[in-house]
Amino acid sequence: MSTCSLCELQITGQPITEETADGTELFCCRGCREIARLLEDTDAETAEAADSVPVSVDDLRERVAAESTDSSVPSDTDGAETAYRSVDGMHCKTCEGFIELLATDTDGIHEAEASYATEMVRLVYDPDTIEEASLSDAVSRLGYHASAPDEEDSSLRNRLEFGRYRAIISVILAMPVMFPYLLFIYPVNLGIYQESFLYGGTMASMVFAPLAVWSTLIVLGLGYPIFRGAYVSLRVGQPNMDVLVSIAVVAAYLYSIATYVMGGRHPYFDVAVMVLVVVTVGNHVESRIKRTALGDRSSLTESRVTDARRLTEDGPTETVSVESCTAGDRLLVKPGERVPIDGTIVEGTAAVDESLITGESIPQTKTVGDRVLGGSVLTDSTVVLEVGPDGTSTIDRLIELLWNTKSGDSGTQRLVNRFAVVFVPLVLLLAAGTTVGWLLSGASVSTAVMIGVSVLVISCPCSLGIATPLALSAGSRDASSESVLVLNDSVLERIDDSDIVVFDKTGTLTTGEMSVAAVIGEQSSEILARAAAVERRSSHPLAAAIDEKAPPTPDRSVSAFERDERAVSALVDDVRVVVGHPDTFDTNEWTIPDTVQDAVETAYQSGVHPTAVGWDGTVRGVITVHDTPRDEWESVVSELAEDDREIVVLTGDDERLARRFGAHDAVDHVFAGVRPESKRAIVSGLCERGTTTMVGDGTNDAPALASADLGIAVASGTELAIDAADAVIMDDRLTSVPTIFELASATRRRIKHNLVWAGLYNAVAIPIAIAGLITPLIAAAAMAVSSLVVVYNSKRRLIPKRSEERTTPADSEVSRYDVDSQPV
Repeated sequence: MSTCSLCELQITGQPITEETADGTELFCCRGCREIARLLEDTDAETAEAADSVPVSVDDLRERVAAESTDSSVPSDTDGAETAYRSVDGMHCKTCEGFIELLATDTDGIHEAEASYATEMVRLVYDPDTIEEASLSDAVSRLGYHASAPDEEDSSLRNRLEFGRYRAIISVILAMPVMFPYLLFIYPVNLGIYQESFLYGGTMASMVFAPLAVWSTLIVLGLGYPIFRGAYVSLRVGQPNMDVLVSIAVVAAYLYSIATYVMGGRHPYFDVAVMVLVVVTVGNHVESRIKRTALGDRSSLTESRVTDARRLTEDGPTETVSVESCTAGDRLLVKPGERVPIDGTIVEGTAAVDESLITGESIPQTKTVGDRVLGGSVLTDSTVVLEVGPDGTSTIDRLIELLWNTKSGDSGTQRLVNRFAVVFVPLVLLLAAGTTVGWLLSGASVSTAVMIGVSVLVISCPCSLGIATPLALSAGSRDASSESVLVLNDSVLERIDDSDIVVFDKTGTLTTGEMSVAAVIGEQSSEILARAAAVERRSSHPLAAAIDEKAPPTPDRSVSAFERDERAVSALVDDVRVVVGHPDTFDTNEWTIPDTVQDAVETAYQSGVHPTAVGWDGTVRGVITVHDTPRDEWESVVSELAEDDREIVVLTGDDERLARRFGAHDAVDHVFAGVRPESKRAIVSGLCERGTTTMVGDGTNDAPALASADLGIAVASGTELAIDAADAVIMDDRLTSVPTIFELASATRRRIKHNLVWAGLYNAVAIPIAIAGLITPLIAAAAMAVSSLVVVYNSKRRLIPKRSEERTTPADSEVSRYDVDSQPV
């Protein structure tokens, strides 16, 4: 049996041939052949430009095969499990590396991935070595505190309250230090009082002795988180703002102690204390704003339902845990309660609010036979629902996906991180050089030291470090408000570079809700009944439509179920019945009546799917199934094409059914007749031509979503597709795809704004400090404001909130590639 020249899959049917310079190439489907053609053309153009030799299909096949075996999927240790913990105490990106170090130093934890952007850590651990309950202890050291997802809401409130109290107490504690300065020291320094007033007798000892003791306590108490942050950053080799502040505070404190002990004048206890107060208050304000910028997982976590009312066989209800509910159980849900688990209503009618899950603000009326999602709320009536076959809750699935959000550094952040590592040592050298320079110029020691301290304090690497992750997190937050769940926040920086957008047709550009349009044949009832008996074993959408259309019939004997590339068959009452694509019967020498052939051709011309049904060597009839295109698909592809993106449609349907999509001006290529196994190879090949985004919903789309540079899944699709995606559209609206691109563009602009501000601030502030134009206290305030500006800028909404009925331009001029007649 031959194999496809592109994807190397077995060719089970008639191969597609192509004559090349290397001879005859065989392909499993038209899609593989056309993607090979496109890539040959692209590589030839590139090679000509580079004065090199074009690659052959063999070279292309090797690249596609290499990509298909890419080991980008993490290879967790056998038997390992994954858990997530929220982490308190992360105030810069250097904490990520240290938390990972703390975790992996613990026996039983194989892997740790911390994220400053989401304030969480993912742990891969061996349950035989360490219990899940002990995972929090592995991270809860040196000022960090970890909590499980179900504890996050109360933990967050406690952390914010503690931060508020800490900020208030820091101000109160600073008052005994500042009062002597305001009453005595500053007036003396300003010439209001004579120096003899303070330094002429025992007054100095009465003022400075308590100041020294009290300042020591404040520096040790308030300074601990900052000193810890400095230690952490040095431990992981990424010195940060905490290092600069720590050195500045310690320098001011030690200079003041030495001045006091040696009987000198002008101690700067106020600088050491107030720098800590300003930083502490600034960190708290930053934390509160940042929580808003990041969005709040707690609304979902808090909405989880842990118990359910299960109806017993005798009639009364019993309260059970959601985990104990199994398929077929019947649950009672009352008005105002959340639905505990996904299921189907079997009794009652109610208005259901699914806003937390789908973003749809208007409650939907659900009645017997309708599916309801776990986490939605009944607003007006009591219903009885039957637990679905998988026994899962949509809200639990969302929480899992949200906690599994990746926060891998984007290209911008990696560049910033490299700069930040150099920035802090550079500031230290500038501060030391500034101090020495002022001493050499004749300034007093106190003046030179305070100017050097100002240089240390005013520089702000933190604003550079948080510029990108906070903007990305804000993008994820706004995406969530548009019913888009971003599973990898760096996607918002990369997706705007997409050159190609690939759509799967069925379920993505169409509704995926198939229905039988007609049954054509002399024995239409028997044709439908036998086809339904066979298709009940299949999960294909066509099968579901046929099964739903068939009237109730006595149980038939069905056995020996078989499946091949384009058909299914089974023994129905001891007769082999075959249901599948009409071409299947051409290749197996079946008798096909003229009426059936005419029906097939008419179906193609009408844009409906023809499914042939036959037994005893004769095709008995045709069942036509209709899949409605989404109303918004044309406007969506037009909007995406406006930015010179190439639009590609993949479908397993016959090319005659795909003509409607290929006829649209914004669609550049339609690959029809693509086998499910070939989708990944085609998308991998498109990635060779440019950055490729794939949009799909089905199980057979999962490999293609994973192999694309960026994958977008529709939540109404399968879990496998969602697991392979970088973003998930929760409300099943295709208009969310342009929204993702719009958000990505806005996110990149916000990143640039943040970085420009952080860069300009340091470029202007540091020279001002070197010139001695500001005091350390003002420098500390400026440093705090710099970070707050970045945080507040990230907090602002990136794009206007989408209206309930979002419209997109449908008639704009778009560019397209010239294609031959094979891609429709």
